[in-house]
Amino acid sequence: MPDTHIPSTRTRVVREPERAVYGREEVYRILDEGFICHVGFAIDGQPFVIPTSYGRKDADLFIHGSAASRMLRHMKEGLSVCVTVTLLDGLVLARSIFNHSMNYRSVVILGKATLVEDPDEKLAALRTLSEHIIPGRWDDVRQPNERELKVTSVLRVPIEEFSAKVRTGPPIDDEEDYSFPTWAGVLPLETKVGEPVADSRLNATQQIPTYVRAYSRP
Repeated sequence: MPDTHIPSTRTRVVREPERAVYGREEVYRILDEGFICHVGFAIDGQPFVIPTSYGRKDADLFIHGSAASRMLRHMKEGLSVCVTVTLLDGLVLARSIFNHSMNYRSVVILGKATLVEDPDEKLAALRTLSEHIIPGRWDDVRQPNERELKVTSVLRVPIEEFSAKVRTGPPIDDEEDYSFPTWAGVLPLETKVGEPVADSRLNATQQIPTYVRAYSRP
């Protein structure tokens, strides 16, 4: 798909449009770095927002959950959803409390979620979800059995109607506040990987896999 994307009237960034990003490459980078998305949908006029893990394969986003969940019970021919992913990069401390902000990268995807029903496609989608979180793990563990696959549903959301919003840089104060005597700047935030902690029932001879020992995010 082309990198250039023309936003719809629903995804065009209206507030602070200079922070808008509509290129697929940047949107994919944000999605590939995140872990959790929030899926918004409405049932009988009641809105719900559900946090869940996800994975991306080309121009499709995959999410999964219990087949008995509220969202999945109302799938039928598809369910209109709003999927958001946000990465927080820093706290922006300004000279005035009103101008405090955050550095962040966020993506909003609007579309119709549909069930992945073909068994092979479903298994491939679950592998995509696993590999998004920790590459290499899928081939190193027991594969899902028939019972587990039966109680798990996978949804596909096409990445077609979307936009991103990004804020970077220092605080932006009113000109008259730059002489105010207080510290101003950015407090960076990042996700760090700690030392692996072995399960208490792990065989003592079992070595830490390379994909765990050298784990990092994009």
